[in-house]
Amino acid sequence: MAMQTLPTFFISHGGGPWPWMMDQMGGRYDQLAAALRQMPQRVGATPKAVLMVSAHWEEPEFAVMSSPNPPMIYDYGGFPDFTYRIQYAAPGSPHLAEQVLDLLGQAGIAARLEPERGFDHGLYAPMAVIYPDAKVPVLQLSLKRGLDPRMHLAAGRALAPLRDLGVLLIGSGLSYHNLRMFGPAAQAPSAAFDAWLQDTLVFSEPAQRAASLIAWEQAPAARQAHPREEHLLPLMVAVGAAYAEPAARVYHEDHFFGGISVSNFMFGGS
Repeated sequence: MAMQTLPTFFISHGGGPWPWMMDQMGGRYDQLAAALRQMPQRVGATPKAVLMVSAHWEEPEFAVMSSPNPPMIYDYGGFPDFTYRIQYAAPGSPHLAEQVLDLLGQAGIAARLEPERGFDHGLYAPMAVIYPDAKVPVLQLSLKRGLDPRMHLAAGRALAPLRDLGVLLIGSGLSYHNLRMFGPAAQAPSAAFDAWLQDTLVFSEPAQRAASLIAWEQAPAARQAHPREEHLLPLMVAVGAAYAEPAARVYHEDHFFGGISVSNFMFGGS
């Protein structure tokens, strides 16, 4: 029986170790958590592995996590002591890491294996909600320093064959990421940029979608939404891997942390 082609996703992963602190969050993450919990149903099959591109890992060239048992990286500050001992004990996948390296190489994209790298919170915060039993093998692909949209779209296109092998590709960032403009001040710029994202991803033809993403800095409130674009670039990989396929917005709220518009998107799938 032919294997299902899995969709790809771009998700907003939230701040720090929030899934372990839901009681202290005052409901701020309830809608995001509900959307992430729905993802396995949207995927439609248990993936053989998850390949995640996190906003929190950049390298001079693309790097692929290759540890069979990746450690944890507590890449946040100011949280309770217990959050520096939490575990998301999913196995890695050295075999898939080699496949990723091979596919990128075939496309002429330089990449290397990284055997020491651990999971950062851009991976384990959402994964603790999506697949809480931590049984699905998981690995990360870094961003490439310079954050060139074309390069990340190209990397996604190179990795598209993994979708036919049962690999779920997720770009993990935030659709709005300006830590100096949160709460009510973020309402207008985040709404403007989020509306542009929706129009670009959901309602544009594939070639236009790619062209708009390459020129994302021309979007309304672009640099207010992303003073630095590391939380946007995982989107490019997810779009590239589902280049000609339709998109759907699968999560949206306009009052995240007091007024921020944020969204998640699915590409391909039903």
